[in-house]
Amino acid sequence: MAVRYARAEDRPAIAEVNTLAFGQPDEAALIERLRAGGDVLFELVAAEDGRVDGHILFSRLFADRADLFAALAPMAVRPGLQRGGIGTALVRAGLESAREFGAHGVLVLGHPGYYPRFGFAPETAAQVTSAYSGSPAFMALALQAGAFDAPLSVAYPDAFPA
Repeated sequence: MAVRYARAEDRPAIAEVNTLAFGQPDEAALIERLRAGGDVLFELVAAEDGRVDGHILFSRLFADRADLFAALAPMAVRPGLQRGGIGTALVRAGLESAREFGAHGVLVLGHPGYYPRFGFAPETAAQVTSAYSGSPAFMALALQAGAFDAPLSVAYPDAFPA
């Protein structure tokens, strides 16, 4: 399995993986809205033998300071292949790419039992004001020292549900 940047020809497979993984098309529709709004920083896929088995997307956040902050959402792995390391590989490669893109920090609204293994923590997001603040699933990871040490207000792209 190789993790690489997504290509235009991957889009149907990305929609399929997200729809299957989440059991409904909402995440696939979110991806399309993020693309249409120009809010995608980058997308990665996990592929083997030409088949896309996993996908992760990072979008820009609108912050009250000049630093770049990213949202990780969604991340999906084809059912039947979950719990086999594909999601872990995608998150790790995605965080490395986010560093290369110059992101100071990443926010995720994700499973509280999954994302802490990568360093995400609700405590890190404690000073972040957003539409998702206060949820135990709202977590942050600083990619640069001090990224979340001061109060921060972020707005998610309009593609995200209110």
